[in-house]
Amino acid sequence: MVGYCPICGKPVYFAERKRSLGRDYHPLCLKCQICRRQLTAGQHAEHDEKPYCTYCYLKMCGPRGRHTHSHTYI
Repeated sequence: MVGYCPICGKPVYFAERKRSLGRDYHPLCLKCQICRRQLTAGQHAEHDEKPYCTYCYLKMCGPRGRHTHSHTYI
C-alpha cells in the first residue's frame, strides 16, 4: 500500500519514505515549515499536522509563542 506525503500530496513509495509521527514523507519534504531546515524522522515537533524544527517550534509555540494549543512533540 502506498502512502501519500502530507506536504506535497504525491505518493511515497516504501524505498524512499521517511516515516515520522505516523506519516510517510519524501526525504526532501521532511523539513521545517519556517526555516526549511531538513529534519530527522521522529526528532522534530509538529503543529497543525506540519513539521517544525525544535527551535522554530519553541519560538512559535513556547511560553511566549503565539500559539498555545494542539501540538505534539517527539
